[in-house]
Amino acid sequence: MYYYFIIAFQAFCIYHLFKNRNSYYWIFAIVFLPLVGCIIYLATQVFTKRDTEKIQENITTIIDPSKKVRMLEQKLEFSETYQNRINLADAYLASHSYSKAIVHYTKALEDKTQNGFYAKSQLIKAYYYNKDYDAVIAHSESVESYKEYGKSDIPFLYGMSLAEKGRTEEAETQLKIIDRPYCNYNERLSFAKFLVSLDKTNDAKALLEELYGEMQNMTKMNLRVYKATILEVEKLKNSL
Repeated sequence: MYYYFIIAFQAFCIYHLFKNRNSYYWIFAIVFLPLVGCIIYLATQVFTKRDTEKIQENITTIIDPSKKVRMLEQKLEFSETYQNRINLADAYLASHSYSKAIVHYTKALEDKTQNGFYAKSQLIKAYYYNKDYDAVIAHSESVESYKEYGKSDIPFLYGMSLAEKGRTEEAETQLKIIDRPYCNYNERLSFAKFLVSLDKTNDAKALLEELYGEMQNMTKMNLRVYKATILEVEKLKNSL
């Protein structure tokens, strides 16, 4: 098995070398130092510096999740740019520090030279996960006119927040926006549950049948990713 792995590794490196017209002296390293030569070629010629930095960043995040946040805090302290603030806010959001994320998205939105939709949509997510549904509703109303609105997560978060406040008709209107074929599987499942809660069983059944049908045509990767969702769709469909 090891022998075949090395042969395949060498073949890839040589193919990449000729395809990208890299220096031919690399052939000697790849052929005469099989594993070491291939690894060095891969690191220096295949992965760009940006790729390498990204890999290191991902490894660091896995080992020490708070390190990325600290680095971004230092970066913002050194240079208070819009993008640095957004990057830090995103890191806070990913680490479930919703209050801190809200502070930085709000600050970033003071820059009126930016489009603002991304920061506003991320701010709405932070409010939603922080269970501040009134804030979600208020901010969602301010972005409905953006062309990106319909294809974003905001109609779902807005709709679910309206549902939490008992505004069911408005909630249904928003949730219908995310009901598009072959996407938003988890969100559409939540929409189906919402319809069940309103005793709109036929509408819920129709939506679940659509979901179930789409899920029969999923790729193997999506079948793994949405395994729990598929099981829940089937269970709820059979219970109605």
